Amino acid sequence: MEDISKLKTINVGIVGHIDHGKTTLLQRLSDKWADTHSEELKRGITIKLGYADAIIKNESGKLTVNKKSEGKPIRYITFVDAPGHEMLMATMLSGAAIMDAAILVVAANEGIKPQTQEHLIALKAKKIKKIIIVQNKIDLVSKKRALENYKTIKEFVKGTVAENAPIIPVSAIQGVNIDKILEELVEIEITKPGEKESPLFLIARSFDINKPGTPLEKLHGGVLGGALKQGILKIGDIIEIKPGYSYKKNNQYYYKTIKSKIISMQKGEYPITEAIPGGSLAIETELDPSLTKADALSGGIASIENILPEITEKIKIKYTLFDEVFGTGKHEQVQNLKPNEMLMLSLNTSITVGQVTESLPSTISLSLKIPVVPLKGESIGIARNINNHWRLIGFGEII
Repeated sequence: MEDISKLKTINVGIVGHIDHGKTTLLQRLSDKWADTHSEELKRGITIKLGYADAIIKNESGKLTVNKKSEGKPIRYITFVDAPGHEMLMATMLSGAAIMDAAILVVAANEGIKPQTQEHLIALKAKKIKKIIIVQNKIDLVSKKRALENYKTIKEFVKGTVAENAPIIPVSAIQGVNIDKILEELVEIEITKPGEKESPLFLIARSFDINKPGTPLEKLHGGVLGGALKQGILKIGDIIEIKPGYSYKKNNQYYYKTIKSKIISMQKGEYPITEAIPGGSLAIETELDPSLTKADALSGGIASIENILPEITEKIKIKYTLFDEVFGTGKHEQVQNLKPNEMLMLSLNTSITVGQVTESLPSTISLSLKIPVVPLKGESIGIARNINNHWRLIGFGEII
């Protein structure tokens, strides 16, 4: 098995409109399907965040992700497959919290769609500046149409975070130009936070990995999946998880901080003893698997003991609103925030809904339905319910 501990590692999101070929592209880039949930396979869309890992190797001057290749490993990548369906925008925003860079997929036969716009604006809200644009399904259009589509994409990204992003014509299904994407991925420079800082692990998924009927002595503890944003975690560390375990009492929800010990860790299929920032990470704990099953702890944050701030249901945000609402296909202006209105907030990998208690021109105070861990300076996506859909209308940070 490869030693990946010395390889530069990045998390790359694959975003874009539904049916533009994101999951097929991901399979080409990683040798693995990320749609592993049976419900998703039946419906043909990504519902939860999918993950796939790949090692980019240099084999005689050509880049490959072929697992059987004897080439020299040069970069380890975790791909995060974000849902393109408009109803699943919250999940996409949670995924954006752990991305270092993103591949924006645009089908050449369909062009820019409302969710393409919405995903690009979400990357801006989450401060993701390293973007590669993949002009997919190039095999389905004529050369003339492909060039027209290219010009449309260029116009679309003008003045955005992706203005200077490379645009690569690709056929994911035929495997055309996949190596050109790998070349761009290898070139991406990411400034990683210092390893000397206190660890911050963002939990995007949580699992019970035991099969029914597993003998007691072979049971595994609860598993957390996500990304280490800063610091170092080692096997044997005692971690604290907030907001933690939620329970209902007298019709009210309460949250209890959980502590546990790290039993083992993996990056993709590779076991590691020490984790540094970069790539996705799975942590096996001593927790009862019933606490982690079915993503029960997703949206939480883990660190070593006594580091995380107290959870809160009241926050103040410095915010910026977009000029228009994206994702509807219409050019609607974003109205100012109003006292008492409900907003959906995505911060780190968590989603909560809050009521505006005070609204000023550049700051708002909110009372939250689900408490959060208030990390200063973290980028927050702000969404408003417009015609029964949560639409991203701006971004901000906790002050």
